[in-house]
Amino acid sequence: MKILVINTGSSSLKYQLIDTMNEAVLAKGNCDRIGIENSFIKHTKMGSDAVVIEKDMANHKVAIQQVLNVLTDKDIGVISNMSEIAAVGHRVVHGGERFHDSVIIDDEVMKALRECIELAPLHNPPNIIGIEACKEVMPNTPMVAVFDTAFHQTMPKHAYLYALPYEIYEKYGVRKYGFHGTSHKYVANRAAEILGKSIEDLNIITCHLGNGASICAVRKGKSVETSMGFTPLAGLAMGTRCGTIDPAVISYLMDKEKMSVKDINDYLNKKSGVLGISGVSSDFRDIEAAADEGNERASLAIEIFCYRVKKYIGEYAAVMDGVDLLIFTAGIGENNPLVRKKVLSGMDYMGIDVDWEKNEVKGKELDISAPGSKVKTMVIPTNEELAIARETLKLLK
Repeated sequence: MKILVINTGSSSLKYQLIDTMNEAVLAKGNCDRIGIENSFIKHTKMGSDAVVIEKDMANHKVAIQQVLNVLTDKDIGVISNMSEIAAVGHRVVHGGERFHDSVIIDDEVMKALRECIELAPLHNPPNIIGIEACKEVMPNTPMVAVFDTAFHQTMPKHAYLYALPYEIYEKYGVRKYGFHGTSHKYVANRAAEILGKSIEDLNIITCHLGNGASICAVRKGKSVETSMGFTPLAGLAMGTRCGTIDPAVISYLMDKEKMSVKDINDYLNKKSGVLGISGVSSDFRDIEAAADEGNERASLAIEIFCYRVKKYIGEYAAVMDGVDLLIFTAGIGENNPLVRKKVLSGMDYMGIDVDWEKNEVKGKELDISAPGSKVKTMVIPTNEELAIARETLKLLK
């Protein structure tokens, strides 16, 4: 069975076609600059070089059709016709409290997704556009929504409620939701599988460290705490997001800098984090290079990022009454030995002992623990697309 996985942004669309018989990626790519001049699709048939096709894509419907065109193309395609696609799995950022798991999309689900727009105004609208575009082009193909928030719906109430008047939660649903759930769930289960242990016997801390970053406490296979909150702005200092700050800073800055609500929202989401601290970049490769050349602010940005990761690890070990397994994933977590070393150094008091030679690994599954370490530490590349394909297959069955 072949499943098409779609991840839609406001002006982009990423896709993978996965054969669930052997979980092989047959083709992948992305449509960029949708609705903007000079739009193009970058398509890769596995085993072949990437092909870039300049194509006017006025909207997401045109982009979806272009994806189907390249997938069925006689030279660069991998299927003879679109009827070979058994289903489409869509990444949806926010499912609110309504969705505790993935769902087959119907009219009621679409209505609920629209109701969640006010909880994720930047993310859910393009997700919905992608679903509607697919339904229009592929009306007889089953569609599944896989939510970033669903995995975290097992958090206890004392973990997800804010200390605001309770009526605010009842009226508006203001609470911690958490994100990156598909990734946290995938790497936790994958690590347990590699170790040959039941996930129900493990306390796991998963560190999804990329331009957006979050940490999750997974007790017996269920999320019990996570660092992102009502929106993906909370928690760690990230590429351009400030992470958790004193909320009084917001009104103070709005007054001092004469900022509107939109201004402060952009400031905290797009101009802060390690970009704001370093003044160099939101990309850790650029920041590390600047730090190596003696840029003090770049060095400080790295220190702040690593300090907060370490702080959350200690906090979540306390929440679960101990930890058995620590996982690093996503762009920085998988590929940055320096960040892992700064986070993990001096944590032997927790039973975390690392083989620093093994820690030099990039982008590969590996147990980097030293022999005899009480807590296992692993690098596990995330695979959200495969996780979405698995969820889609499970629902079809």
